[in-house]
Amino acid sequence: MRGYKVHYVPGWDCHGLPIELKALSEVRGGENLSPMEIRQRAKAFAERAIEKQKSAFIRWGVMADWANCYLTFDPKYEANQLRVFSKMHDKGLIYRDYKPVFWSPSTKTALAEAELEYNEQHVSRSVYVKFPLLKSPPKLASVIDGSSPANVLVWTTQPWTVPANQAVCYMPDSAYSIVKCATTGQHFILAADRVESTAAVLDTQFEVISTCKGADLADGFCAHPTIPGRVSPLLPANHVAMTKGTGLVHTAPAHGMEDYGIASHHQLPTDCLVDESGCFTEAAGPELKNKYVLEEGNEAVIKMLQAAGSLLKEEKYVHSYPYDWRSKKPMIIRASKQWFVNTADVKATAQDVLKKVKVIPTSAVNRMLEMLDRRTFWCISRQRCWGVPIPAFYRKSTGECLMNSETIADVIKIVEQQGTDAWWALPTEQLLSKESVAKAGVHEVSDYVKGQDILDIWFDSGTSWAHVLEGAEQRADIYLEGKDQLGGWFQSSLLTSVAARKKAPYKTLVVHGFTLGEKGEKMSKSIGNVVDPEVVINGGEDHTKDPPYGADVLRWWVAESNVFTEVLIGPVVLSAARDDINKLRNTLRFMLGNLEGFNPETDSIPPAEMYIVDQYMLHLLHEYGSKVTEAYKQYDYSKVVRLLQAFCSRNLSNFYFSVIKDRLYCEEAKDPKRRSCQTVLAEALDVVVRSFAPILPHLAEEVFQYIPYKKDAEGVFRTGWINASSAWKKPGIEEAIEGACAMRDSFLGSISGKNALEYEVIIVIEPGLLFELMEALQAEETSSVSQLNEIMMASQTTLLSELPKETPSDANITKGTFLINLEGGDICEQCSYKVIARPIAKAKCPRCRRYTAESSSTPCPRCLQVLAAGKGST
Repeated sequence: MRGYKVHYVPGWDCHGLPIELKALSEVRGGENLSPMEIRQRAKAFAERAIEKQKSAFIRWGVMADWANCYLTFDPKYEANQLRVFSKMHDKGLIYRDYKPVFWSPSTKTALAEAELEYNEQHVSRSVYVKFPLLKSPPKLASVIDGSSPANVLVWTTQPWTVPANQAVCYMPDSAYSIVKCATTGQHFILAADRVESTAAVLDTQFEVISTCKGADLADGFCAHPTIPGRVSPLLPANHVAMTKGTGLVHTAPAHGMEDYGIASHHQLPTDCLVDESGCFTEAAGPELKNKYVLEEGNEAVIKMLQAAGSLLKEEKYVHSYPYDWRSKKPMIIRASKQWFVNTADVKATAQDVLKKVKVIPTSAVNRMLEMLDRRTFWCISRQRCWGVPIPAFYRKSTGECLMNSETIADVIKIVEQQGTDAWWALPTEQLLSKESVAKAGVHEVSDYVKGQDILDIWFDSGTSWAHVLEGAEQRADIYLEGKDQLGGWFQSSLLTSVAARKKAPYKTLVVHGFTLGEKGEKMSKSIGNVVDPEVVINGGEDHTKDPPYGADVLRWWVAESNVFTEVLIGPVVLSAARDDINKLRNTLRFMLGNLEGFNPETDSIPPAEMYIVDQYMLHLLHEYGSKVTEAYKQYDYSKVVRLLQAFCSRNLSNFYFSVIKDRLYCEEAKDPKRRSCQTVLAEALDVVVRSFAPILPHLAEEVFQYIPYKKDAEGVFRTGWINASSAWKKPGIEEAIEGACAMRDSFLGSISGKNALEYEVIIVIEPGLLFELMEALQAEETSSVSQLNEIMMASQTTLLSELPKETPSDANITKGTFLINLEGGDICEQCSYKVIARPIAKAKCPRCRRYTAESSSTPCPRCLQVLAAGKGST
C-alpha cells in the first residue's frame, strides 16, 4: 500500500524430530522401519500439515504468493543449505569432537540448548556421599593426623553419574572446614559456609576442628566411593557453587560441560558408560548394565553406595531440570562424538553486526547478545534420519572422517537433482567420486561408509536466507518471530550468515511475546485452555459456547494487544474485540449511507469553500493519517488501533456526525453546504478504511465494494496508502472549533441531558480574539442556520459582546474561559465567556424537528425553502 513490492515468500521447516515422531506414531512397529520408509512417511505427514496450515493462513487474510512457497525439503533448498555448510567447513568453523552434549534418551539424539524446556517441578533423588581421603593434601597433613579416617563430603542430584566420577572439585578462594561428626566421630571436609546447613540435613552436629583456604586442598586424593582401586583427585575449579550442597563437587567428565573442561585440562579419562537409550553399557559393570540411568540405574547406584558405606543421606529434591521439548521426557548430559560449529570464532563478529540491527523491542537485543556470549559451540548433529545429512564419510577400518569441499560438492550436485533421499538410497560409490578420494589420499571409495547423522533443524531454518533472499545483498528487511527464537532461528540465522559471509541476514528483528489464557495462565492441552484459531474464526461444535468470530476479530485481537509482551486471549477478550469492530462498522455504515448520490469528481467542494467545521475535520484527518503511518512504521499496531478508535468515536461519531446530521438530512440534496460535509465523509471514509486495511483486510475490501462511486475493481490494497492532502493542514482552525466546542460543552452541561433543540443559546464574549473567531462561524447576531449554531446543536444561537440588559428568569447562565494559542505560542490569550441557555419560544418543525417554526403544522423557513426547490423530502 505504501508503493513498495513486498517480497514475502512463505515457507515451512519440514524436517526434524517432531514431524518424525508424529509420522512414526501413526504406524505400528515404527521403530523397525528403514530410514527411507521413515523419511517417506515424515514427508507425507509434513505435506499434509502444510496444506492444512496454508489454507488457514489464506483464511486469516495473510497475503502471499501461495503457489510459490519454499519448503526445507525442496532439493534446491537442501543444496543451498549444504553450500553454506561447505563454506563454513572450508573456514574451519565446523569440526567433530567427543564432548558432553544434551542428550534425549527418549528420542535417542543430541539436542541443542534451544530445544530444551525446563521442568521447574522435576524431582531428583539427591544424595550426600563421602569420598574417603586416600592422601591428605600436603598443607593439611598436620591437621588430619590419620588417627581417624577423613572423608570429602559431596552432594549430587544425579547419583547415576557417580560411577563415572574422575575427580572432586573445590573453589580455591573459598574457606573449607574440617569437621568432626557428633554422631559417628568421622571427620569430613566441606565448605565452611555449608557446615551448619549440611549438619542439619544429616540430622547431626559438626564440630569444626580447623578451617583452611580451598587452595590448601591441592594435591589431595580420594578413593572412589563404589569402584575399588579408582582414585579421584581433588582439583580446583571456578564453577563450584556455595549456595547449595557441600561446596565440593563430584566431577563426572562424561556428564557435565564444566566437568569435561576440568578433565581435559588435567588429562583425566572422559569415558561414557551410558548408551543412546540412556542405559548403562557393559563397561559400567554387571550390576548396572542395561539399567536406565534415571530410574533403575539410579536405584542400583544408590544401593551400591549404601553397600559400600558411602551414602550418608538420600532425599527427594525438587528443582528445574531440562526436558526434551518434544517428547516432554527428561534429558541427560552425555559425552558422544558430534559435529559442532565453533561459534567462539564468529561470536564477536556476530555481536558486532547484531548491534547494527534494529531490534523491536530494543530490550530483546541485550538478551540475544547475552545468549551469544554464553555460546562457545553449537552442536549441529542429530542422530535421526528425517533431515539433511551431514555429508561425512568414514573409513571403515579406522573411523577416520573424509569431508572436504570436493566431497561436499559431489553430494550437492546429486542433492540438487534428487534431494537428500539420495544419501540413503544411493550406494557410497555414487555419492563419493574416485577423484575426491584420490585427492584425499590413496584409499578406495569402497573403504568408506556414509555417516548417519543429520543437521540440526536450526541449521535448516537458519540457512533460509541463502535460499529465499534474492540478489547479492541477501539481507531481509525484517525477520519476525517470538522471543523464544532469540536463542533459536534469529540466532542460527545470524551465526550461519556471519560465518559464511560476515554479515547479518536481516536489517530489523521484530520479537513478539507469547499468548496466555484469559487469566494470564499458560496455555496447555492438559488444562484444556488452548484457543484454536480455527474455532475462533469458524466457531466450535456448539456455537453458543464457541461462536464464530471471523478472521478479522482474530486479527484485531492481535493488533490491539501489546504483542511485545505476553498477550491474553479468551471469550471475554474476543467478544470485546467483536464489539469494537461492530462499533467501527456502524461508523462506516453511517458514512456509506450518507454518500449515496455523491460523486467526488463532480460534487466535491474545495476546502476553502467548506464550512469551517468541515475544514477542521480535514485538518484532524491529516493529523490522524500522519500518526497512523508513523505507528505502522514502528510496528506499533496497538497504537494504530488506539488512534483509530479515538478518531472514530471521539472525532467522528460523538462530534462530527452529531453536528452535521441536520445538514445531511435536511438541506437540499445538492446544496453546497450538504456537499461540503459529504466531501469530508468521502475523504474520512477513504482515510479510515486504508488506515485499518492491514489489520482488517476483509472489512476494508467489503467497504470498498459498497462505496457507490468506486469504479475500479482493484480494491483497497492496490490503490495506495492514505492520501491526506497537506492543504488540509490548518493549525489555526483548531482554536475556532475547539473554542465553540468548549461553549457547547458548557451549554449541554447546563441543560443536563435534555434535548438541546428545545433551547436557544446566547453566547457572550468580550471583544477580542475569541469573539472574532466565533464571528467567523456566525456573521449575524442571531441565527438558526449558522455554522456556530450547528456546532452548538441548539435551535438558535445569538452571539453578543456584552450581556443583554434583561436576562430572563428561566435562563441558565454558565461561565467559562478558553485559552487561545496561535502561531506556536506567539499569540496567546485567555478569553472568558458566558453561555445563557433558555427554552425557545418557537414551535417544532415537522420536517427537521428543530424549534424554528411558527406553528407545529408548518415547516420552518429553511425547510420551506428546500421543499420549494422541489427536491426536499418530508
